[in-house]
Formats: sequence, structure tokens, C-alpha cells
Amino acid sequence: MINAILPNLRNAVITSVVLTLATFWFTTQGEVGGQMLVITRYLHVLSGVMWVGLLWYFNFVQIPNMPKIPDEQKPAISKVIAPEALFWFRWSAMATILTGLFLSMISGYMIDAITMAEGARTIGLGMWLGTIMWFNVWFVIWPNQKRALGIVQVEPDVKAKSARTAMLFSRTNMVLSVPMLFCMVGQQNGVIW
Repeated sequence: MINAILPNLRNAVITSVVLTLATFWFTTQGEVGGQMLVITRYLHVLSGVMWVGLLWYFNFVQIPNMPKIPDEQKPAISKVIAPEALFWFRWSAMATILTGLFLSMISGYMIDAITMAEGARTIGLGMWLGTIMWFNVWFVIWPNQKRALGIVQVEPDVKAKSARTAMLFSRTNMVLSVPMLFCMVGQQNGVIW
């Protein structure tokens, strides 16, 4: 059974989803009505883990190690790994912001968080930081990465400038991710401002 599941990503993901559903069923004892909040929060955290995990992969692993890779091996990263990682990166960012907004709406704190009203400033600050990060992913990092990776053909000087811009905004998101995570965790754990 292990050989049928773990070597195949699709089968491993399906198994993970089935185990999650079984865990959900077991912990709620079949009372699934009214669990929209739990499901939405779970999907928000799940997509956020993927997004920040890939952000940290880019900043702590890929970017610092690219200069160490021989030029003839770099296409393996720039043509295969980076485009795939960037696909999951940008769509997990989208899923995170959408589930986060929906979560704030069904929880009843959306307007207070957006306006940074008293009692919702911590989560509001986290939401604003996350929104800035999402904007950077979709409207700065991804367009520049398309040029840097050669997905969109440009002159070599534009390609180099785009690579630097993408790196700087990715690094900005890495810097913002730590206080953003503090705000998200803090609001749920009594850091209310």
C-alpha cells in the first residue's frame, strides 16, 4: 500500500485529503453543520503555509544558492523548478487572501479589521500586511519573474533588471511575512490591540 501512495504525488495528496476528512469527521463526531468557520480557517491556514513556505524557500534556499550553481545547470532551475514553484506560489497567495477575506466576513470582523478599529487592529494589521504581500506577488514579482525566467522575451538588460526587482520584492515579502504571521497568531491568542 505504501508503494502505491507515497511515490505518486497525486495519490499522496488524495490520501492526505481523505485523512483530513476522516479527522474532521472524527473530531466533529459527524456534526458538520455550522463548521464553515472551521473549514474556512483551515483552508486559509493551509494555503498560507504553502504561500509562506514557498516564499521562504525562494529567499532562504533558491536565491542565495543560484550563484553557486554552474551556468550549464541553471536552466534546470529557471526552466523547470522556478516556474512550477511560482505557479504554486502565486495561486496559494490568491487562495490565502480569498479565504482570509471570506473568513473575516463570516466571522464578522472584516470592516473593523480593514479600518483598524479598536479590538481588531492586530488582525487588521496582519490583513493589510498580507494584502501588500499578495499585491507584490501578483503585480510585481510575477510580471518581473516572467521576464527574468524568459517566459516573456525581453532584452538582456531588462531581464537582469526584472530579476533584481523580483528578488527585492520577494525579499520585501519575506520581511513582511514575520510580522504578518505574528498578527495572525496574535489575534487568536489574546494580543488584541
